[in-house]
Amino acid sequence: MAQQDRIPPPSSDRPDHRTQMVEQGRFCLARCTCGWRGPARRARSQARADAAGHAAGD
Repeated sequence: MAQQDRIPPPSSDRPDHRTQMVEQGRFCLARCTCGWRGPARRARSQARADAAGHAAGD
């Protein structure tokens, strides 16, 4: 079963964006409630950075 890490919700300026980390085999990716999905990464830290950038509006 895939492991999921929740990332704290972003600031109130984008309350509809809640991201979570999803592991698929050796890869990890970030997903958001708005439908956005980050690229699959081998480094969990990079997937978290993708999620943080999305939540910040980058």
